[in-house]
Amino acid sequence: MAAKKPDNMTFEAALDELDTLVNQLESGDLALEDALKKFERGIALARSGQHKLTQAEQRVEILLQADDNAALTSFDTKNND
Repeated sequence: MAAKKPDNMTFEAALDELDTLVNQLESGDLALEDALKKFERGIALARSGQHKLTQAEQRVEILLQADDNAALTSFDTKNND
């Protein structure tokens, strides 16, 4: 079964998989090619998680704005960082 794309995973699922990958890499029991594949997957998971955290932070800041007269603006959920 192919692994899900990090962008299609929940933050918690991505974090769990990232934790598993880190443990596997730290064990030192992987062949170089396997270690590189797991490292690459880990980087993708970390980037996706950081993007989701940034989006959540932006949403919280919008909700906590004290200015009731502020103009409404669109929230872009398709930010391509």
